Amino acid sequence: MQYMIDNSKQTALKIFFGAPSCVPATNFETAGAVLNAHDIDELLASKDIWYLAEMMNYPGVLTKDPEVMAKMAHAQKHGKPIDGHAPGVRGEAIQRYATAGITTDHESVSYEEALEKLQHGIKCLIREGSAAKNFDALIEIIRTHPDKIMFCSDDKHPDELVLHHINLHVQRALSKGYDLFDVLRAASVNPVLHYKIPVGLLRVGDPADFIVVNDLEEFQVLKNYINGRLVAAEGKCLLPSVNIPLLNHFHAALVTPDMFRVEAPKYHTRLQVMEAIDGQIVTGAGIYEILIQDGVVISDVANDVLKIAVINRYTSTPSPAVAFIKGFGLQKGAIASTVAHDCHNIIVVGVDDASMAAAVNHIIDAKGGISVAISPQEVHCLPLPVAGLMTHEDGHQTARQYSLLDKQTKKVLGSHLSAPFMTLSFMALLVIPSLKLSDKGLFDGRKFTFTDPFVS
Repeated sequence: MQYMIDNSKQTALKIFFGAPSCVPATNFETAGAVLNAHDIDELLASKDIWYLAEMMNYPGVLTKDPEVMAKMAHAQKHGKPIDGHAPGVRGEAIQRYATAGITTDHESVSYEEALEKLQHGIKCLIREGSAAKNFDALIEIIRTHPDKIMFCSDDKHPDELVLHHINLHVQRALSKGYDLFDVLRAASVNPVLHYKIPVGLLRVGDPADFIVVNDLEEFQVLKNYINGRLVAAEGKCLLPSVNIPLLNHFHAALVTPDMFRVEAPKYHTRLQVMEAIDGQIVTGAGIYEILIQDGVVISDVANDVLKIAVINRYTSTPSPAVAFIKGFGLQKGAIASTVAHDCHNIIVVGVDDASMAAAVNHIIDAKGGISVAISPQEVHCLPLPVAGLMTHEDGHQTARQYSLLDKQTKKVLGSHLSAPFMTLSFMALLVIPSLKLSDKGLFDGRKFTFTDPFVS
């Protein structure tokens, strides 16, 4: 946290951090660290921390887990808002979640879900990211609750960030005929007031933080000012680059194809399969026949049932947890990433064990990144040397590299997902139902417990 705060102070950009409330997100996975209530209290006492970030352990809130409740109590003690994260939580459960002090939620996928949360005092963040896209389902709420709505991207790939961000929410809302000032309020005023952040709102005495646009319909951003200083114009950043030290504690050892081998069970003929859904971070849960070859379970490419694995990146003795997933559509090869919310272990999905191992080993060599194995012999990788999650390289250059990997995944490997890497990153987020995978095994987010991949 301090590393990022110190780095952010080298730029004119106004960056406001929250204290991560769920490290790890659950106790059912291996993380690189544990932030307990005492740590959270120390963070929230800092003037550089503005809120308690998304409380995704909603079962802990509902059951009044002492550690979870202590973290939220510290936020309230310091007068800082608590962000929520409650996918599909409805009825009496969302009432209890709100009563605990949760102030926002960005996980609603339907108008009815968002409206119910609003009625309990939880503000709605309308999310439109690279994988999860909820704008169309939720935007109508702005007509009735303009003071309770904010816009949110939440996980945006670099190639998309080059093109648009919150301005896309504004453009789309205006094109649908929503009131200009309600839309601008959701894009700027509401978050500034909610989080009490020192950003100018075009009032006398405020810092001169504003944009210049071509008109109030197309909303093409021409210039950006921060504290009265021109920082970007005509799509070009005018801020100087800064050098940063690389923070990385990546400890994973190389893997072999045999580590992804799944022996055929003696008494089961079917699999529980994770089902990835394009445009969503929730998954389905299906039952499919097992495909066996030479005594081992293999990917069923014809039916789009592929192997998926998560490897603990914090140990030198890897032991992949292997399951099966439908929805990626790969016809060959594998893709892998160390962006795997929220413990950020290594996650890989592929057609064959050799390609999966090759994709994983390239990002292990890079100490983090995303990779595409077109074959075991041909692998392309975007290194992420800062904690295995970020890069110190130029954003536009990174966008070009990412775009190439994205194109290879779709055009060469055959994936039909709109954002395959972002979708992959959420397949390890256990608090989002239905089925997810941690380095310890297949997890049922509805029952909040591990489950056997094989069924009768």
